Amino acid sequence: MKENSKNLLIVGIILVLSIVAGLFAYGQLSFLPNWFKAPYRLGLDLSGGTRLIYEADLNQVAVNDRESAMNGLRDVIERRVNLFGVSEPRVEVVKVGDSYRLSVELAGIKDINQAIEMIGETPYLEFREQRSEEETNKILEEQKNNNPEYLFVDPYFVPSEPQLTGQYLKSAKLDFDPNTYEPVVSLEFNEEGAKIFSQLTQENIGKVLAIYLDGQPISLPVVQEQINEGKAQITGKFTADEAKKLVESLNAGALPVPITLISQQSIGALQGEFFLKLSIKAGIIGLIVVILFMIFIYGKLGLFASLALIIYTILNLTIFKLIPVTLSLSGIAGFILSIGTAVDANILIFERYREEIKLGLNKKRAIEEGFRRAWPSIRDSNVSSIITCLVLYNFTSSMVKGFSLTLLIGVLTSMFTAITITRSFLKAFIK
Repeated sequence: MKENSKNLLIVGIILVLSIVAGLFAYGQLSFLPNWFKAPYRLGLDLSGGTRLIYEADLNQVAVNDRESAMNGLRDVIERRVNLFGVSEPRVEVVKVGDSYRLSVELAGIKDINQAIEMIGETPYLEFREQRSEEETNKILEEQKNNNPEYLFVDPYFVPSEPQLTGQYLKSAKLDFDPNTYEPVVSLEFNEEGAKIFSQLTQENIGKVLAIYLDGQPISLPVVQEQINEGKAQITGKFTADEAKKLVESLNAGALPVPITLISQQSIGALQGEFFLKLSIKAGIIGLIVVILFMIFIYGKLGLFASLALIIYTILNLTIFKLIPVTLSLSGIAGFILSIGTAVDANILIFERYREEIKLGLNKKRAIEEGFRRAWPSIRDSNVSSIITCLVLYNFTSSMVKGFSLTLLIGVLTSMFTAITITRSFLKAFIK
């Protein structure tokens, strides 16, 4: 096959794939299969959702450790919500006076009960030590006399010292007692949790070390000997389904501190439809202006670059739907910005091409030299942009993450379109 025929074939394949990608990105035509019509995933500011406010009970946490405990709580809630496929959840720690609260915003979920169930089913696991008989009798007597200071105090058990909670849990799994064949939940703690558990079992030999879940005792095992392996077992009147559900919840993330729901509300799309239309309009105008600029400055070369830019836009929208990327207003802003920067590589290549023509090279050689000499600059500028996007994505809030993710995808796609697609067009049509 002649080289020019080969180049034309490559261009034909690019155009066919671009048309298919365009149909998938648009997805509104009636004859398309259902999976082509999958909607884009929209963020909280565009699709609405649910906001929940929880207050954390930090009475058992040292003052110096409270920020760390709240950050751990936030991470656990985020991890749990992500397991349910909620798009771009926003989980933030808020301090109000001396109390700490957790704000949870869930995009696309308008059923508050569903959201509460999603968060609230995460169990709070803790171990409690047995009180002395004298202390138990005193508390019971005070409760009998309706002393308000003792009304809600557990007369039999007290949180262990040092505390051992679900924060130290490494894994949980469903097992069956070999003697009774009843389901049990086996726990394994991380290295720090294993040390605490070893200390607690050493200090409580012959005593009950109670296992509490969400403030209720579920197992009251008597410690027979010190346990150094960091493993424990929850036994109780479980059905297999109940034990399995408990295992799933514990593995999803046991809360490091107890929380109480104090506020709940459904929120609208925050004028999302209006701003979405405005953003789409801005993107179209920006694309048209960049195309006109490229054609005006570079003529036929600019025409090929503009066609590559249109394909670039289609590929981005396809990737957004395939991954899928959560499109918030900040994410759309990152995409629109990437349209303007996508032609940077083409400009570098075309300027090098013009210089090579001035030096007397023919057009074919000038194209190859233009790409070869411009590549180091294209590579370095895009790598620096990629590093910036990665830093923003890993060390900022969810709103900035949306911006950095769409910009990162745009940078990677623009490198592909400039180096592969534009080059194929030029090699096929520039004689």
